Amino acid sequence: MLRELPPSVSQALLVGFETADDAGVYRLNETTALVQTVDFFTPIVDDPRWFGAIAAANSLSDVYAMGGEPITALNILCYPVRERPAEELRAILEAGAEKAREAGVVLLGGHSVEDTEPKFGMAVTGLVHPEHIATNAGARPGDVIVLTKPLGTGIITTAAKFDECPTDVLEAACQSMAMLNRGAAAAMRSLGIGADLPVHAATDITGYGLLGHLFQMARASRVGMELESSALPLLPEVEALAAAGNVTRGERENRAYLGAHLEVSEEVAATRLSVMLDPQTSGGLAIVVAPESVDALLEALRDNGVAKPAVIGRCVRDVALRIRVFA
Repeated sequence: MLRELPPSVSQALLVGFETADDAGVYRLNETTALVQTVDFFTPIVDDPRWFGAIAAANSLSDVYAMGGEPITALNILCYPVRERPAEELRAILEAGAEKAREAGVVLLGGHSVEDTEPKFGMAVTGLVHPEHIATNAGARPGDVIVLTKPLGTGIITTAAKFDECPTDVLEAACQSMAMLNRGAAAAMRSLGIGADLPVHAATDITGYGLLGHLFQMARASRVGMELESSALPLLPEVEALAAAGNVTRGERENRAYLGAHLEVSEEVAATRLSVMLDPQTSGGLAIVVAPESVDALLEALRDNGVAKPAVIGRCVRDVALRIRVFA
């Protein structure tokens, strides 16, 4: 439907919705641009504090994915105030506010409506240099793809809904989802973002799954990608949970979205492919970097608190924009 909307036309608009980027960017002057985004969703876990923290981290992530630094946020809340306890609502909002403070973000207020199901998130504004924006469209053949968080949140939270997920596995997933991508963005900026600098592109991994978001980048950048499935970082027991049937409708939709652009080696296990198609909540960043700067990026990521960044593939010249997955 977005294709049917008239495009916004402005010399100050640097990034709109045409390239499926994570946020919009609007130039204020030669050295400063606004990064703006909004995101909210229904609870993916039962614990209200985890839900509030995860929803806030997820909302802030789009600014980090553009290489920006969030500065302000507004809460977006839908809540059945007559049916659910006030203590639950307080826990959601407190956890969201704590995550905003952790990010150095000023929470300005927000808007709420009464609804039959809780929904929470934020509209976030950040700052970025107009010439150093990490978009979907900058990847080049030969570039290397680095992932900053493990995969599997959709499978794990689905298993938890059916009481089929061990407590420690769910805890690990919640900790991962609530972790800010602030360190990953700082690492990108420390190396430099731009066509003539080490970091060429980035995206955060959310509802389209790893493969869907990388395809959006491949399409915007006019490249193909080759991924090594064995190199992917995974959350604990996620493949076992997938094998037990804890997959989502989103996986099937993401597979259909890629269509003929996805090629998978016969050696790739079905459970590993499920994880790659699994819709993520508050996932990590996929950062595309020049090959000679991979080691410097990995070191910068670790120095900024990203414990286990992983090299997962590379960009290749391919007019068909295929995503090829190898074992």
